[in-house]
Amino acid sequence: MNSPGLSAAVFDTKPYDRIHLPAATGADVQLRFLSFRLTAETAAAALGDRAVCAFVNDTVDRDCLQQLSSQGTELLALRCTGFNHVDLAAARDYGITVTRVPTYSPNAVAEHAVALLLTLNRRIHRAFNRVRELNFSLQGLVGFDLNAKTAGIVGTGKIGRIVARILRGFGMVVVAYDPYPDAAWAAREGITYVDPFTLASLSDVISLHIPLTPETHHIIRRETIERMKPGVVLVNVSRGALIDTAALIDALKSGRLGGVALDVYEEEEGVFFEDLSGTVLQDDLLARMLTFPNVLITAHQAFLTHEALMDIARTTGANLRALAAGGSFVDGSVLT
Repeated sequence: MNSPGLSAAVFDTKPYDRIHLPAATGADVQLRFLSFRLTAETAAAALGDRAVCAFVNDTVDRDCLQQLSSQGTELLALRCTGFNHVDLAAARDYGITVTRVPTYSPNAVAEHAVALLLTLNRRIHRAFNRVRELNFSLQGLVGFDLNAKTAGIVGTGKIGRIVARILRGFGMVVVAYDPYPDAAWAAREGITYVDPFTLASLSDVISLHIPLTPETHHIIRRETIERMKPGVVLVNVSRGALIDTAALIDALKSGRLGGVALDVYEEEEGVFFEDLSGTVLQDDLLARMLTFPNVLITAHQAFLTHEALMDIARTTGANLRALAAGGSFVDGSVLT
């Protein structure tokens, strides 16, 4: 029989976690906030906790899960949607239940994708910096009308559909690719499903909204970039490893790509979410991308709205309370 209350170690804690999670868990869950990431080396910090709460850049591999299991961890509650950083097979082997947040304010991520596109296209970030230095020149700030251009949406889940609807509102022609197309939705929205190669050749803007799996790893690479319309703008708010960064840099150097807007990066662990302003950036590929005037990068903040943070806390808190009370986890959140 479960003992009353529950202790949970919350790794990779951010200031907003300390606000939203306690409100969502209640008095039956004791949260221990830890600022460092969860890895096999840091898992010992969860000794005595029946639950562990992890974030998107924690490394929850077999060694980490073995350590957690040996300490009595029963639940790994991910406060994110993606789970490519977790060895699910190992979690099953060690009897650890893994839950995630299956959905949280898809509007937050979709709107950020569009914000990146608009900012990059109209050079808002460059204009902002110029004006602050009293440079009111318009040289080099020319963008293009989105109206009547073609947008390619790769992945038509909740987020991809919202992006498609927003871009249709700008008067764009929208084509989409999804391995499981929804013809009825596409007909209602005036959107056409096409194969990936057709999407690449037609689109002035391509926005990625697919999960990272072995099949989608480096889905954007040299071969796929070569099939894209010259001057295309690429937007990625999904997972960094969807894109081969070295191939991306070569395409930027050659002028094949018109611009790139990223909220994720394939080697972002240890960089994104950290203040490295007083250090030398050790990632040469990221440093190179930051030198391009037609590259816009934000540090994995597409989810960062009040609504999304409350959604994440509610689902995570409900799963922690369920473990404490011996009840059922949130529908759709259980991975193992």
